[in-house]
Amino acid sequence: MIAIRAARPEDAAAIAAIYAPYVLGGTVSFETEAPDAEAMRARMTASDGLYPWMVATNGEDDSGVLAYAYAGRWRDRPAYKYVVETSVYVAGPVVGQGVGRLLYEALIDTLRAQGFTQAIGVISLPNDSSIRTHEAVGFRRAGMYREVGFKQGRWIDVGFWQCGLNESQVPPVEPRPFSEVGVVRAA
Repeated sequence: MIAIRAARPEDAAAIAAIYAPYVLGGTVSFETEAPDAEAMRARMTASDGLYPWMVATNGEDDSGVLAYAYAGRWRDRPAYKYVVETSVYVAGPVVGQGVGRLLYEALIDTLRAQGFTQAIGVISLPNDSSIRTHEAVGFRRAGMYREVGFKQGRWIDVGFWQCGLNESQVPPVEPRPFSEVGVVRAA
């Protein structure tokens, strides 16, 4: 059984361990040096309670972080504050077992409850697995930039997927902090 909960500072080492192979062994991440636990903890703290960081764990004893997902600011300008960029990373041994999708569904449900209007997924291409996961939780292809990242000796295209979360209103509704909403799972 999989449990989904808010990430805690003590999860930072497990999160860093999940992320490292994506940084060091492929082109999914455009980082070239894997962040350590301290750097991951700083990223989690930088969300200031507004943006969610979540983990999927082994259910009954809440041990073993299997995957993590988070949302963050999409762009720096104030007009973009209603939109988030999302990411999900799954530990190698459980890739393809549905853990990422369950976690991503909870992230999307939570972002809706917070009042964000759009979620943007950024995918280095090709990446059929990530595309399938994004589309399974409601994202649709929104565009692509060609050859914008150079890693592992080649140029990489980046695709953008977009998921409508809530209707846009005038004036906009301020998003509620994750620290107030918590993890949400719609039935």
